[in-house]
Amino acid sequence: MTPRGRRPAGRLRALDGLRLVAALMVCLYHYAGRGGSVQEAWGASPKQLFPSLYAAFSYGCLGVQIFFVISGFVICMSAWDRPLRDFAASRVARLYPAYWCAVLLVTATFVVRPVIADPLPIQDVLVNLTMAQLPMGADRVLGVCWTLWVEARFYLLFALIVWRGATYLRCVTFCVLWLVAAVVAAAMNVPAVDEVVMPQYAPFFIGGLALFLVHRFGGDLTLWSIVIFSWSLGQYQAVETLVSPAATGTFHQRSAWIVIMVVTLGYLAVAAVALGRLERANWRWLTVAGALTYPFYLIHEHLGWAVIEVLHQQLMLSARATFALTVLVMLLLAWAIHRLIERPFGPRLKNALSAEAVVRRAQRAARS
Repeated sequence: MTPRGRRPAGRLRALDGLRLVAALMVCLYHYAGRGGSVQEAWGASPKQLFPSLYAAFSYGCLGVQIFFVISGFVICMSAWDRPLRDFAASRVARLYPAYWCAVLLVTATFVVRPVIADPLPIQDVLVNLTMAQLPMGADRVLGVCWTLWVEARFYLLFALIVWRGATYLRCVTFCVLWLVAAVVAAAMNVPAVDEVVMPQYAPFFIGGLALFLVHRFGGDLTLWSIVIFSWSLGQYQAVETLVSPAATGTFHQRSAWIVIMVVTLGYLAVAAVALGRLERANWRWLTVAGALTYPFYLIHEHLGWAVIEVLHQQLMLSARATFALTVLVMLLLAWAIHRLIERPFGPRLKNALSAEAVVRRAQRAARS
């Protein structure tokens, strides 16, 4: 099938903006939409400090589901016409430099100032550097790293498509088979199967994949059926996870209607990008926003809690001023990580792992 839909030239900057919005949603949740460790940073419950906002902020965790929809779109776009090794090299180079920096920064912070948490044992920190801490059963340095493990499993599954070469038919087949597998896995409720198929999160990735195909080839009944089916499964999984009294009753009881609305808005926003409705949102600063998203997402939780503790409990700033200043500090630190770590070391790592580099090393070995 040949492309027949809109294909805007250059980067889809609106997606960069959506990524930052999703990251900020998660930030709102971690700073003032939940209980637990963040209460130690504030010295009080966010319920008391933000009585008119904490309930709304408790829905910020849905930024993760929106991230997954965007990821499905972006990964399919970036993998198109790319061999498997280059796809793998690009993912490693994109994820690891900022991740290593974040792990070391958080560990060093809690060595110097173990206010919210004690530093982990050295063996756990070293495992965290591999990004395999969850399957290995090690404690996490970064609270948000569980989403990276979900993303990594998506990459491994999608590598089956990249290995053969991404085409319309192969991607559609992949989406349909994964949706069916997700439904079957949910019925089986076998942990080992869930670990591979990810019925809780698969619908969001699949929705993003299908929306990229809409963007590249134009919408048809097959693609929109996949999008709608994935949305239906996704909203159900989100409600089951986030509205259960056992999961959230200790802080705030969420509304199923609002959860569905937020998930729906996430799908609609990515669909608007796919259909070219947001082409006018092409401001250059959105590219910067997109570049900040990943390092900001990695560091905002635990480092942010440490900053909150200093600003609010030590320097006695108001809760609202502390909140705003902490977000600003995390964005500036994310910019520094992007400029000093990601930009210089990401391309080098990608080049070292690329197919061309492997060929050059093989040729040198053959001559020696």
